[in-house]
Amino acid sequence: MITLDGSSGEGGGALVRVALALSTFTGKEFSVANIRSGRKEPGLKAQHLTAIKALQKICSARTNEVKLGSTELKFTPGKIKAGRYEFDIGTAGSISLFLQAVLLPCLFAPRKTTITVIGGTSGKWASSVDYLNYVVLPHLRRFVEKIEIKIEQRGYYPEGGGKVTAEITPKIKMENSFTSLDFSLVPKIQLAEQGKLEQIKGLINVSAELEEPQVAERIRRAAEAKLRKYQVPINIRLEYAKSRSIGGEALFWAVFDTEVILGADSLIEKGRRSEDIGTEAAEKLIVEIDSGAAVDVHAEDQLIPFLALLPGSTIKVREVTQHAKTNIYVVEKFLPVKFEVKDSVIAVRGLFKA
Repeated sequence: MITLDGSSGEGGGALVRVALALSTFTGKEFSVANIRSGRKEPGLKAQHLTAIKALQKICSARTNEVKLGSTELKFTPGKIKAGRYEFDIGTAGSISLFLQAVLLPCLFAPRKTTITVIGGTSGKWASSVDYLNYVVLPHLRRFVEKIEIKIEQRGYYPEGGGKVTAEITPKIKMENSFTSLDFSLVPKIQLAEQGKLEQIKGLINVSAELEEPQVAERIRRAAEAKLRKYQVPINIRLEYAKSRSIGGEALFWAVFDTEVILGADSLIEKGRRSEDIGTEAAEKLIVEIDSGAAVDVHAEDQLIPFLALLPGSTIKVREVTQHAKTNIYVVEKFLPVKFEVKDSVIAVRGLFKA
């Protein structure tokens, strides 16, 4: 039994999500106390409960009785089962955070797995589904035959109602134990140098009610005014979509001639000028580009569990966040690897075996 302290590191829900993913992947049971003790409202939130219920189906996991606000969890996983699943967070809770708990084990399911989730496609304090799609997912494709995440319906705070489907066709299939998996032919994640900036892309998704005042167009103009300094092609798509609540997000990402992709975003909220939103998101991206980092501050913690599967991998970041440190703490509990953090470089060493 692996024992975790939920107050470790940033004291949020990342610890629980990563532990759920790695427990399901390795078959090792764990317990955690003081869940989200560093938050104003401690304990499990809707997306955590939905992830737990999802894994109860995906791997026949057993748990203690948990509910909203529970601060303790004991989780005993079973064998991963492929199939078609559908889950409803029931709020505008983050779909991307939910996927952080279930995506990793499903990459190595015995066959294709399809997961449909209803909830929030973007929101505060969480990377959006679009960010996952365009910034994180390209690095995970090395593990699978195919992975695709489709946004079928946008869902913004407070009503949610977004609908996302993830389809995963595995390449390395777990028939028995994770210790039998062979990652020797999977390229390591080497993101230590930026390389040459080739282009900047973007997606501004906005609820349909904001089309008449041209909110997306105004955000794009403000962002482009800032980003033109790099003298590279800028391609920012606009999307107006019907949704239960008024909202949206401006997401921009920089593409280099290496595997490097740096992302930054800003939420569209009531009371905020469109021009300020575009400027803010662009300036966030500029900070990442000008820092020389090869992984932005929101992707680094999400990549930690996948780095652990490929010892010898290295990433260079602008700063080592508390989220990243928390995820390192959890990963080292489940897998026989050791992370080395020096200045702005995170490397992983060890042998992927029992």
